Amino acid sequence: MNKTKETLITGFALFSMFFGAGNLLLPPLLGYKAGSEWLMVTVGFMIAAVVIPIFGIMAHARLQGTMYDFGKKVSPYFSLIYCVIVYAISITIPSPRTASATHEIAIHPAFGTSSLLTSSVYFILVLIFVLNRSKILDFIGKFLTPLIVITLLMVIGIGMFFGDTGMTPTAFDVPIVSGILEGYQTFDAIGAVVVGAVIIVSLNLRGHESFEAKKELISKSGFIAGLGLFIMYAGLIYVGALYASEINIDNSLSNDMQRANLLRGISTAALGNFGNTVLSVLISLACFTTAVGIIAGTADYFKDLIGNSQRAYTATAVIACAIGILVGQLDFHSIIVIALPVLMFIYPITIILIFLNVVPEKYARVLVFRAVILITFIFSLPDVLGFITKADWLQTIKEIIPLSSQHMGWVIPAIITFIIINVFKGDTTKEKTVV
Repeated sequence: MNKTKETLITGFALFSMFFGAGNLLLPPLLGYKAGSEWLMVTVGFMIAAVVIPIFGIMAHARLQGTMYDFGKKVSPYFSLIYCVIVYAISITIPSPRTASATHEIAIHPAFGTSSLLTSSVYFILVLIFVLNRSKILDFIGKFLTPLIVITLLMVIGIGMFFGDTGMTPTAFDVPIVSGILEGYQTFDAIGAVVVGAVIIVSLNLRGHESFEAKKELISKSGFIAGLGLFIMYAGLIYVGALYASEINIDNSLSNDMQRANLLRGISTAALGNFGNTVLSVLISLACFTTAVGIIAGTADYFKDLIGNSQRAYTATAVIACAIGILVGQLDFHSIIVIALPVLMFIYPITIILIFLNVVPEKYARVLVFRAVILITFIFSLPDVLGFITKADWLQTIKEIIPLSSQHMGWVIPAIITFIIINVFKGDTTKEKTVV
């Protein structure tokens, strides 16, 4: 296989592993509510759902290890705990969420079957793909991704051409921040550290040995995936804004039903009655490839943790799919509600780890990792606690911390800590890297 073809296939596979349920359902409603401010919302969404995740892939290209390597400079114990938490989150929230979205939008409206049947068949198929993981990149990159891209471009392209240009006023106070927070819910930053490791293992299984060659391949593939995500997200947000005055999504409904109804309405407006069939195929494929990537990445990690044991890989895949069947029966909205406080806890730490593994090593010493991660954790706690209690003392703290009212109180303290330690750093020649 020549280098260009392999880069394209790997980039397409990476794109489809990112592009799942949330990636498809979240942007149109965001654009719908943003209205005339759709561009600023798009900028915010791109920061959280494209820029940071692709930096995560760049970090993988540089490290070429596992997710463990992302946090090992903090300490081996921290990295172990972080990895277990992220993988536990991945197989209990975003992976089952793909089955839930597939059932609610694609399967139930067409066949009226139970969510248990859908999640069971869905994760049996996922398990078959994960257990044949050496073929994952080729099959997803050659066949599934082109179908996803072509189908989605049809919906976006026709929707943009025929959509109403009379946009409504924005419903957001700070559009760019609303875009960033909505981008959190795609799980793309967490997806980057999970599926990036899948790409590394898959390339190793295909016989790639040169560190520099793999670095170049992964970097270029990450750019292709990022470009694809940018086009799809911007298109979906813009189309959502265009149809704001044409499609009534009933504001009394939950956000998940609003998202589903809006996307269904856009598909029908763009492609007629055939649009619902197109939408069903699109959602099923997008969700399926994401679930495969998440579970393969989780199984890879525990395989490596337990002495490169194939039994550990198989057992992890089976357990993850079983959890998917159980949690996948919940409706999409319930899974989103569960996800939000978890995201407020793990997302800031993940973003900082990605950042520190991308910047030049002289600016990301052991002390920098430890201090910035600690500060990020401390200043993200009010956001997490805000989902548990509305106590006056917590509200007082959030009023003091800049950006805390936008759930981003950790950003400025983390940046200040990073700058201070690098400006006032002492002699680094005696510092030992934690391994």
